[in-house]
Amino acid sequence: MTVIVFLFSLLGAMALGVPIAIALLVCGVALMVHLDTFDAQILAQNLVNGADSFPLMAVPFFMLAGELMNAGGLSRRIIHVALTLIGHVRGGLGYVAVLAAIVMASISGSAVADTAALAAILIPMMRQAGYRLDRCCGLIAAGGIIAPVIPPSIGFVVFGVAAGLSITRLFLAGIVPGIIMGLALIITWYIVARDEPVARAKRAGLKEIAKAVIDGVWALGLPVVIIGGMKIGAFTPTEAAVVAAVYALFVGMFIYREIKWEDLRPAFLSAILTSSSVMFLVAAALVSAWLITIADIPGEVANLLGPLIQNKTLVLIAMMLLVVVVGTALDFIPTVLILTPVLMPIVKQAGIDPIYFGVLFIINNAIGLLTPPVGTVLNVVCAVGGVSMDRVVKGVMPFLIAQLLVLALLVAVPELVTVPAKFFYGR
Repeated sequence: MTVIVFLFSLLGAMALGVPIAIALLVCGVALMVHLDTFDAQILAQNLVNGADSFPLMAVPFFMLAGELMNAGGLSRRIIHVALTLIGHVRGGLGYVAVLAAIVMASISGSAVADTAALAAILIPMMRQAGYRLDRCCGLIAAGGIIAPVIPPSIGFVVFGVAAGLSITRLFLAGIVPGIIMGLALIITWYIVARDEPVARAKRAGLKEIAKAVIDGVWALGLPVVIIGGMKIGAFTPTEAAVVAAVYALFVGMFIYREIKWEDLRPAFLSAILTSSSVMFLVAAALVSAWLITIADIPGEVANLLGPLIQNKTLVLIAMMLLVVVVGTALDFIPTVLILTPVLMPIVKQAGIDPIYFGVLFIINNAIGLLTPPVGTVLNVVCAVGGVSMDRVVKGVMPFLIAQLLVLALLVAVPELVTVPAKFFYGR
């Protein structure tokens, strides 16, 4: 009965068009009434405590770093470096998109920001070169979802807070899976685009390559600073977010000189608006999470999975299928916040490594950004590229299948995540 109250109150509020954060609070109130424990003071205290988290401070700073990176010309220079290196090969702009997506993912951690930057620069170039527009839009959208997996990842920050796990370990465990996702896109692009009769860019000379690399060295240095600093223990993920924002601001204003004083207000305002919505979501979700624990909903779900609980792989497959289905209807952060308190007790009961599960969980939720009807990243590509949703959905399908195959591979071979993760964080 408790599970029915939880689902009916949450889904019913969402069906009425209530914002997800408010729907989570409605769900919390419904559970308190059902359990006969309603107390407005406890509700308010849990709401405040939900946002009172030092690790969560990383979210606004990584958001700001992404805004400043785009405004300061760092994104454009990263793409230009990739273009001079591999832009001349057949289908070169597609490989440029994937390579740039990987590098940019290691700076901002935001799929929406990275996709918008890639689409704004590369879609006009690919259109002019004669690429199929739906296919190149699909590739850019699929490349954008690498951002929540490669550190620094806003998704890992939110999941780490909700699950009570080390965000640094989650960051470092996401490096190799994120690169594998990029390789899968490269292979898929090679298969689907090898026969396209497109104009090939002129091969860049050594002098041009050197000039592009020197010009982009400050942009390319930011991932080294962030990941290297966390690896050696110089700073925490929250401190890394501050470093990233200050670095992007300094480089954009004083090195590249593309950020003017009047550009700061819209960049800060955009970061504030996005961060405030995420923080309110987290606070509301942690109210529901507390009540989910009190009501023992994970125990009821575990009973439903009883026949599978002794087999880690089967339990993992069942949970991944659940996330895939939910991800088609909910956006990234709400899915993470709603399912984490339900699934984590089952993960521990089944004896699954929580860090390993966290990586698969975030990859799965990132894939949800490509699935209609919600598909936030798809909507970004449609808006920036001026392309209809049905064309983008058609173009993204081969790359969506490739990312689902990567997820299946990581489920089948856990060592692809666990072995590199232990190497990075030293145990």
